[in-house]
Order: sequence, then C-alpha cells, then structure tokens
Amino acid sequence: MDLAGLTVKAAHELLKSRQVTSRELTEAVLRRIESVDDKTKAYVTVTSDIALRQADAADKRIASGDAAPLTGIPIAIKDNMCTRGVLTTCSSRILYNYKPVYDATVVERLAAVNAVMVGKTNLDEFAMGSSTENSGFFASRNPWDTEKAPGGSSGGSASAVAADECLAALGSDTGGSIRQPASFCGVTGMKPTYGRVSRYGLVAFASSLDQIGPITKDVTDTALLLNVISGKDPRDSTSLDVPVPDYTKSLAPDVKGIKIGVPKELFGMGTAPEVASAVWDAVKLLAGLGAEWKETSTPSVEYGLPVYYIIAPSEASSNLARYDGVRYGLRSKDSPDPITMLMKTREEGFGAEVKQRIMIGTYALSAGYYDAYYLKAQKVRTLLRRDIERAFEEFDVLVTPTSPTVAFGLGERVDDPLAMKLSDVCTIPANLAGIPAISVPCGFHNGLPIGLQIMAPGLGEEIALRVAYAFEQNTDYHKQKPNL
Repeated sequence: MDLAGLTVKAAHELLKSRQVTSRELTEAVLRRIESVDDKTKAYVTVTSDIALRQADAADKRIASGDAAPLTGIPIAIKDNMCTRGVLTTCSSRILYNYKPVYDATVVERLAAVNAVMVGKTNLDEFAMGSSTENSGFFASRNPWDTEKAPGGSSGGSASAVAADECLAALGSDTGGSIRQPASFCGVTGMKPTYGRVSRYGLVAFASSLDQIGPITKDVTDTALLLNVISGKDPRDSTSLDVPVPDYTKSLAPDVKGIKIGVPKELFGMGTAPEVASAVWDAVKLLAGLGAEWKETSTPSVEYGLPVYYIIAPSEASSNLARYDGVRYGLRSKDSPDPITMLMKTREEGFGAEVKQRIMIGTYALSAGYYDAYYLKAQKVRTLLRRDIERAFEEFDVLVTPTSPTVAFGLGERVDDPLAMKLSDVCTIPANLAGIPAISVPCGFHNGLPIGLQIMAPGLGEEIALRVAYAFEQNTDYHKQKPNL
C-alpha cells in the first residue's frame, strides 16, 4: 500500500482501525521526501526527528481510543508560520537562523490533536511572489513538470501535497498564494474568510489581506483541516468570534437550486482559451447537477490588481520595518555604526522582489502621496467589495478560473513583472473583499492542471465546499497524480 499517497480521510480510517500506525505512515512520508524532494525542492526544513516523536505520541493517543481526524497525520507547514525551536525563515536570508520561541496558533491547534509536522515548506520570500522563484534559497518545482513553476507564494506546500511528500499542508494567502499554486499543482486549496483562522504567529506580509488555509488532495481533507484550524483566538484581534461549523457536514454532492454567477471580467485579462474552456465545462457540469448559472458583471474587479499592488506593498513596508539586524536574524558584520549596520543588514538580507515592494509601499505612504495612492486604493477596494456583495445578493457562489494560465516555465516570467503579477488577477478580488474562495482541479492542458475557483460570501465556506465537493465527486481530476 502506498501510504504516502493516501488522503487524510483514508489514512484516518486506517489509523483508527489500527491497520497502520502513525509511525509507519510518517516513515513512509519521510521516505517519499527523501526520494523525490531533490526534484521538487518543496521543503526548506525536514523535521524527521520531531515527526517521529509526534507520531509515537499520536499512536499512544490512538491506542487509548481517542483518534481525531488529524491525529497521526503527516502535515507540512509553510515556512512563514512560527514553530517553536524550529527554523522559521520565510525563505529569506534575513531570517536564515531564526528559531521562534512560540508556535503559531494554527500549529498549536494541529499539535492539540496530535497531528505530525514533517517539515517547513519553501515559499517566495516573505510570501511575495507567484512562482516560488523569489525564495532566498532555491526555486521549488512543479511535480507535473519540474521545468515549470509550482506557483506561489505557497509553492512548496502545493508541490509537497501534489508529490505525496505530505498528506496535507498549510499555506497562507494574501493575493492568491494558496489557490494559484493549488491550481498549478492540481490539488485543492482554500482561502477562508478573513478572520476565520487566526493569524497569530504568521509572519506578516500585508495584515489586512493575509489568511492561513489548507492545501490538500481533495475537498474532504480541506474540510477536515478547516475544522481544526478555524475559530476565535484572543491573541489575534482580527479573528472572528463566531461559531465554527463542522465543515464535513456541508459535503453533499447535491447542488440543485444553487445559483452560480460567472463574472465576465475575470475571463478576460489574459485568460488562455483552454483555461476558459475548462472552467465553462465545469459550470455546465454543475448545471447538469441542478445548479442554475448566469453570466454577471462585477466591474470594479478590473481594478483589483492595481489596488492590491498599492495596499499590499504599503502594509509590507510597515511590517518589514522590524527587520533591523538588532534582535534576531541576520546582522551585517563590520559596520561602524548602528545606522550603517541597519542599512547593510537590509541590503544583504532582503531579495530584489521584497526590496521593490518595500520601496513602492514606502512611496505610497509618504507625505504628499498618501492620499493619491494608498487612500484612493482603499476607496476603490470598498467599491470592489460592494460590487461583490451585490453579486452575492443574486448568486450563492461566483465561479472563475483560479489562474488565467496553466503553470509557466521556471525563469519564463522573471523579466516580465506584469505577466507574473497577472497570475493572481482572478484570486486577488477575494482577498480584497475578505471572502472565502477554493480552488479545485477542473482539467488539464499539455499535461498541466487547470484550476476552478469558487468564491462565496463572507463566512460562506460551507457553500463553497459544497459546490467544490459536488464538482469533485463527478470528475476524477483530483485523483490524477504526477509521475515523478
């Protein structure tokens, strides 16, 4: 039996019935990492010793009859989430040696059910990018074609899930960083409602946009992870104090009467014909299952990309001011005074993309330009949110491509920043509006996966999961595996 290839749900059934142990499952995943990670470059740090200790603890819990759905399950953590005593680098040279003294809330919640952490995954530095080529260490690769990008910024997490180097992973999503790599790698990825999952211990990029979510092999596993990581956290003032439903109860293959809106604006802006065709085929399949659909318009989403690239860099400029070489991380040597040390540390520690975004954000926030850029972007963000809210007065979900194209070649867009940023044109609106959105595989082109994005109103994870599950149960795209 290929234990590393199991879904979370399938592995849970085997663990609960004592047909396999968590140690056996974890060892199988660690062997898989050793076998293929030189091809995928998904991990920054593999925590073998910790994983085996956690697996043994999980086996004791299971033996006592207390087997929660994630107990004993090998899970990867994106390397911008704090893990006590374990390197948390954000794939940046400026944090090359940083070991936090505390766990992120999501890590605590996984530990509370005795999940197993097998390692920390690679990302675009400080989650700034759409290909994982901006990592300060190395580029991750797409398991479907290792000459292609896995997407970003959670490219390591998506690559690891697709390559069976873990059973599930956590990513973070600021402008599409869970959903776009999930689309490129042919797996399922969900950005929950802003505030549904605590951001405590997530190293900040853009605080009004960042959200943690699951990357999994199917929709059921996404629901299982959401059940554990969601909920109010007093340490995060933006986390929502609302009940957390059992998301698995929303997984019904019935979409009869559900109203689907198809925003025409998100089928333009560089959407490849084969991607548009696969998404329309998905809409027609859902219609055949009883859903109703209609093309609609959300005009302000056309401004999503420029709005995002003012707001996100502005917040990044503020958040990244803390990296000064004084308290933790890299410190430039042989500096004659503190100011020089600070400047040289940031020059040596940050990569080109991070520096560019800091400069853009600092400019947008500067005296004389704040009203013209940052304030105006916030006003347009409000218009965009209202457009989307109006659409949800008529529709239960909105369906779009996740990414306008399939995975592009490594290095292909490094010198074309506009083409790189257009990778997130369909995903950014959900972050700006703070709503949940999920990506599921809906086809292939030239052997590379295509993603279907389903957006729902705020706190509407259940309806998004229901539609995604119905689609998944009537297709087999999620069952197809890359050949490594």
